[in-house]
Amino acid sequence: MKKSHGVLITALLCCSNLPAAQSGSFDYFSDQRLTIRNGVQAVLTCNGLFTSHRTIEQVFAQELAYLKDPVGTAAGGAYIVDPGRKAVTVGDGDAGTPVSAVFREGIGCVVLEPGQNLDDLDSLPKTTMPPPPDDPATIPWPNGDRVQERPVPESVDLERLREASNWAFNRETPEQDTLSLIVLYRGQIVHERYAPGVEIGTRTRTWSTAKSIAATLIGILVDEGRMQLDQPLDIDWLPELGSKETDPRRAITLRNVLNMSSGLETVDSFGMEYATGSGLAYWAGASSVDGARSRGLIREPGTLWDYENYDTLLAVLAMKQTLGDEQTYHEFPRRALLDRIGMRNTLVSTDRFGDFILSSQVYTNARDLARFGLLYQQNGLWDGERIISEAWIHFVRTPAPSTASIGNVYGGQWWLAPDDRDDVPEDTYTTWGNRGQFAIVVPSYEVVIVRRGLDYGKQGFSPWDLTREVLKAFKSKDENQ
Repeated sequence: MKKSHGVLITALLCCSNLPAAQSGSFDYFSDQRLTIRNGVQAVLTCNGLFTSHRTIEQVFAQELAYLKDPVGTAAGGAYIVDPGRKAVTVGDGDAGTPVSAVFREGIGCVVLEPGQNLDDLDSLPKTTMPPPPDDPATIPWPNGDRVQERPVPESVDLERLREASNWAFNRETPEQDTLSLIVLYRGQIVHERYAPGVEIGTRTRTWSTAKSIAATLIGILVDEGRMQLDQPLDIDWLPELGSKETDPRRAITLRNVLNMSSGLETVDSFGMEYATGSGLAYWAGASSVDGARSRGLIREPGTLWDYENYDTLLAVLAMKQTLGDEQTYHEFPRRALLDRIGMRNTLVSTDRFGDFILSSQVYTNARDLARFGLLYQQNGLWDGERIISEAWIHFVRTPAPSTASIGNVYGGQWWLAPDDRDDVPEDTYTTWGNRGQFAIVVPSYEVVIVRRGLDYGKQGFSPWDLTREVLKAFKSKDENQ
């Protein structure tokens, strides 16, 4: 029997203020929910203003649209915007504990501890690595942004491509809010479109599309032999009880966490994402590292698929430990990947302790994600240089064994075309970030599709439906031969 997984996936990725998951009527986490609500608004407003360079009106209309109860309006309220220090504070006590977020050059906005004031900003993480030389506007695509006019291959049906674009932008519900759409064919941009108020350089949050970027960075280290998929993570688990060697969590491997099958306690599901778990690190200034290694083992690793942000962050912690010193760790995303493929517009953010929140907190534009997808469509090669191995691409595209019962929908931090989709090529795979962030790779068609959105409410924008519509304009590699 075929199964439908849309409801499952939407529930896992949805970012609304979910109801309390309590057996009784009293919400014991209500104060934390308010604090996290303030943090969500602070981080999204800060990044909206100072990372994306949008107006406060745009921020309230789109970035904050998915919040059921935002603090104030674009005209004002219980929040403070400090343009001089590029900071935003939300909450005043009556509206919950105040939470601040501050923009840091090269990093994006960092959330402070609840109630922490702005007097000690110098203690926050910062980057000293200069930007790459040269102006990307003068560098030809795909390494830069100078796109040369060239005829679109005759095999591409431009009319059907326009119809697919209209399908993506003109949705039946305002909750599906498409910001940008890019389609690549054999590395060439054959379609590019932006919503009003959005430009080529506009950065927005990747949400969980960042997980695929994290997996790529880890894959580089695996290719170098510095990390191993099937060796246990060398983590100092919390709490520190007894001997490290006797902790059952020592059985968890890198493969397990990249497959979202760690076996660790669920903390982000069942309505708790915006009360406990990674929500405290994303939005309330808690340590992403301490939270990730504080869960207990409740099942055998590798046996059950459970979409948890902390599984990704455990893999990122293992990456940090492999790299050694802080400077090497902080420069690694750019040196190993971003600068090498022209992703100049991408900021990888950290928590206030300097640890990358590479499960969600990355800001980038559509073209950078198109470059990222192109790297995979080119089997890991860029300008003739190998960035990631074909073996690693095979791993991320291989269904996690624990997803067999739900349609083989997930690989190694990438989503896979479900078994019940017979309207898209089975080799299709995609990044998938909340609010509609997709970099879709279709190897059999030599196509990459990037869609950025600011969806809200029930959302439901499907990357598989988008793939189906776009591919109506193309022929497969076999048909072109």
